Amino acid sequence: MIFLLPVLALAAVVALFVWTSGAGLNVAPAAPTETLQFEQTILRPGEIELHVRNTSPQELTIAQVNVNDAIWPYTATPGATIDRLGSATVTLRYPWVTGEAYQITLFSTSGVAFSTAIPVAAVTPAPSAGTFWSFTLIGVYVGIIPILLGMCWLPALRRLGPRAMLFLMAATVGLLIYLGVEALAEALEISATLGGVFQGAGIIAIGVVGTFLLLNAANQRQLLSKRGGASQRMALATMVALGIGLHNLGEGLAIGAAYSVGAATLGTFLVVGFIIQNLTEGLGIIAPIAKERPSLRALALLGLIGGGPAIAGAWVGGLVSSQPLAVLFLAIGAGAVFQVAYTLGKEMVWGAKREAPFTVFGGVMTGMLLLYVTGLIIK
Repeated sequence: MIFLLPVLALAAVVALFVWTSGAGLNVAPAAPTETLQFEQTILRPGEIELHVRNTSPQELTIAQVNVNDAIWPYTATPGATIDRLGSATVTLRYPWVTGEAYQITLFSTSGVAFSTAIPVAAVTPAPSAGTFWSFTLIGVYVGIIPILLGMCWLPALRRLGPRAMLFLMAATVGLLIYLGVEALAEALEISATLGGVFQGAGIIAIGVVGTFLLLNAANQRQLLSKRGGASQRMALATMVALGIGLHNLGEGLAIGAAYSVGAATLGTFLVVGFIIQNLTEGLGIIAPIAKERPSLRALALLGLIGGGPAIAGAWVGGLVSSQPLAVLFLAIGAGAVFQVAYTLGKEMVWGAKREAPFTVFGGVMTGMLLLYVTGLIIK
């Protein structure tokens, strides 16, 4: 009971503050604080459908809709007045033309404008068994196939000497760090478009820190239960595959989202780019077990762990529109690869830094520069 006393006292203070209208100040804002988030835009022949959410501190009413500066009639479901954190669907019977660009602006009764753009109009793919299968194939092309191909370098890695292996492990750490920073930057970019009520920075912090600590705890238990050298290295390779897999979840999300909004060219470009990039990820997965002789089944499982999540990401990105979820996925991917980079560096790289510090430096920089140059080519 004694633990509840501070909570009850705090509740009483909050009630007193509210009852006195903010200690008697009760200052009204000079202008209404209204924000409206566009969650999804769906195009059908002769129709534009907007899914919006009210992220204001109070209810909001839509009064007018403009398409390319022209007032256009609309219907709002369930209604034009949207409660706080409530959502509505705004439907326009509009003869849009494929390939054209459109600027849509919604005005509230307070005169506040909220705009969204359709850069290239195209029919939005409707969820079906065919699209589900297509997104599955995209995940296979992006995630599983290139990682398995990268793992085919395993016989060549067995011929490397100790210094070359150290360089390779350091390059893997550099690759993972770069992937983590890239995912974090993408999460921050998307979070900037979220309404303040969703606290994009908080979602990123929860995803990154939570994933890092969870994987770290799982890795500690795994390493303690398997003390053999070969088993420990296989456990480390599994952690690398898991970290890369969670990162590929975000990649699949980006590709699926590009296709879902009709940006087919962008989606194809992302697929090709990630295929090239993920070839190096397969190399990173097998680096810890380069001197071992794992079975084909074990290698296939590692490839599935590393590339399979790209399929789930493509499903979610292509069939579900949720910016907070996209931020969370990217943050989870960033936290995962940061944790794997930390573990891999601690177990197989930093301990050898005294003997070959410049080899470690060169390896880390090579891994980061490899992905940077790849990005220059494909983006």
